[in-house]
Amino acid sequence: MRVLMFNNPLNGHFLPLLPLARALRGQGHTVAFVTAASMAGSIEPEGFVHIPAGPTVEAAIAEVNRRTGSDVMAKPSPAVVAEFFAGVRVDLAADEALAGARAWEPDLVVSEHCDFVGPLVADVLKVPSAVMAIDPALEPEALVAMARVARPRYLERGLEAPGDAAPFGRWLVDLCPPSLQRGGALPALERLPLRPEPHQGAEGHSGADPVAATGRPRVLVSFSTVLASPALGPVLRSLSALDVDLVATTGSRPTDGFGLEPGRADLVSFRPAAQLLDGVSVVVHHGGSGNTFGAAARGVPAVVVPGMAGQQRQADRLQAAGAGIALPVGKQSPESVAAAVARVLAEPSYTEAAHRLRDEIAAMPSASEVAERLAAAVS
Repeated sequence: MRVLMFNNPLNGHFLPLLPLARALRGQGHTVAFVTAASMAGSIEPEGFVHIPAGPTVEAAIAEVNRRTGSDVMAKPSPAVVAEFFAGVRVDLAADEALAGARAWEPDLVVSEHCDFVGPLVADVLKVPSAVMAIDPALEPEALVAMARVARPRYLERGLEAPGDAAPFGRWLVDLCPPSLQRGGALPALERLPLRPEPHQGAEGHSGADPVAATGRPRVLVSFSTVLASPALGPVLRSLSALDVDLVATTGSRPTDGFGLEPGRADLVSFRPAAQLLDGVSVVVHHGGSGNTFGAAARGVPAVVVPGMAGQQRQADRLQAAGAGIALPVGKQSPESVAAAVARVLAEPSYTEAAHRLRDEIAAMPSASEVAERLAAAVS
């Protein structure tokens, strides 16, 4: 079987697809990714075929801002976000993706749930398709906005227009554990639960040596490199007052202005989450699905400082499950982050709830099981 996977050109939208892609390949299927050329550095080390199509994130954001007169990063309203995912990307990627897909001849299309190019390609080629929900179910207003922006672009190609219950396809591959899901929000598709996993590096690319244990609680700070509020340096300085070991991902941020004592924190630009989470007692993150689901899969409680609505949604669900503390916008000072971490470390109920969530995730079907089900259904 030949499987074509589609994702927006962001690592947070690519990495959740990897376990299923690796499982499909391990079972003898051929897998390719369709996304912007800028994703080559993430795809090529994995050994998958890369079919470049569409603009970079930066180019897409610039076009959204030009069309809407709004800053999609500063004011991510449902309408502006829909223009990014279902408007600009379809306009600038669909023809290129179709050409590449026709030449590649897939038997199955799998798209992450904010990608509207993959379902369009699948419909044109009359190929069965699955959508992978990489977050808890989106709010109805976000789904409606994206479907309405995508609709005329499908109709002008003579395709069935997406309804307001987008995402759409035959199967919904759902990474969200039940305890973090929003009730009654899933589309009416054949659902295939898939166990989320913290990202593991490609075979032969271990990244770096693991951090040495000291016996003190280890706190991992893993903020998005797109959103940096609160600033990483002040948060680390505030956390450094606690009797903990600190590990932080810095991305491309300069670290010389952090003002930390030498050796007070292990600063890494990138390391696979599966390695970073070893021995961690608390994770501090923005609420992206990779960090949320990855930490939950390891049974690690979190302090979440969300920067946008989708991250707030995940933060609130994690707090409702008892497995972390959500700090809403306006209550995210470095001091409040440190206080929340101290509370999670002091109150065992957070770790106990995180362990229950870990056990729930462990009971979900593995990537290999889902790959087998998809292959059997397509054959």
